[in-house]
Amino acid sequence: MSGIFGRGHSGSNAPIMPPTVPSPAPTPTEEATVPLSQPLPFVRPAEELVSAATATEEAPPVAAPVGPTGRPLPDLPDPRPLTSHGHARVIAMCNQKGGVGKTTTTINLGASLAEFGRKVLLIDFDPQGSLSVGLGLNPHEMELTVYNLLMQRDVTLDDVIVPSGVPGMDLLPSNIDLSAAEVQLVHEVAREQTLQRVIGKAIETYDVILIDCQPSLGLLTVNALTACDGVIVPLECEYFALRGVALLKTTIDKVRERLNPRLEIDGVLGTMYDGRTLHSREVMERLVQAWGDKVFHTVIRRTVKFSDSTVAGEPITSYATGSPGAEAYRQLAKEVAVRCLDV
Repeated sequence: MSGIFGRGHSGSNAPIMPPTVPSPAPTPTEEATVPLSQPLPFVRPAEELVSAATATEEAPPVAAPVGPTGRPLPDLPDPRPLTSHGHARVIAMCNQKGGVGKTTTTINLGASLAEFGRKVLLIDFDPQGSLSVGLGLNPHEMELTVYNLLMQRDVTLDDVIVPSGVPGMDLLPSNIDLSAAEVQLVHEVAREQTLQRVIGKAIETYDVILIDCQPSLGLLTVNALTACDGVIVPLECEYFALRGVALLKTTIDKVRERLNPRLEIDGVLGTMYDGRTLHSREVMERLVQAWGDKVFHTVIRRTVKFSDSTVAGEPITSYATGSPGAEAYRQLAKEVAVRCLDV
């Protein structure tokens, strides 16, 4: 048999291979739209596109932080600078319960207001003389006190006022002699207006006058309420302190009706607050329910620095100027200025 390679070559028995068919040219729809030299385009999933679009939208305003009173903390400005002094607002620190922080608040609020350029006069109207001692004075070495100013007509305000050691803040001191005034004033005509009469000159000299009242609702406290424009009620965050506020409010209402129509409550200040205890938080909640916006946003927390500064005879704003207690009273000074000074 002769093969295709000639005689003697049988060749392959495999069937003849089919002709090669060229591949069809790609249709226009199948052509690559991106050259091979270019990287492939990245397509994000649909959910990522939605989140990216949301991020580009304007973010909602951030809510103000909530303070210990359960209300948003306001952004308080610094008190405006003054070009002159005078027309003082007289504020009494009043609570018939002792040990709630009246004296501490009088000293440190006064010092904080003085830091902001206010001219401040502190009046120690407690026979215990704690305000005077807290500013480094010895009550047994005082020749003239607020008692002499009340009971002796030949004693003037300038004779009794002493520097407090804090720039811009003066003191009208007191000692145990003041306890006799409560008995002697009983027989005086217009006995409730005695303090108002003797501090009249100071109102034209100072920007703020703070009166530290005794822990009672006697004649001396009524004198302070008659002389003042507003009352700040320091209140320990404790149940017994909360109970006595109703009686104090009744006394304030009576003084407003009968003696001092301009008298108002400037605010209620929570002191000795300890946010770690459920009791303090519950008392603060009840306080806000009862007094509403009268409760200051600022809360004074417990700290040993207050006791240390009292022993040192100076405000906490100078003794431990960067401490949380000092910052709290500076914040309170701003809040007091917004409420009743810069209005």
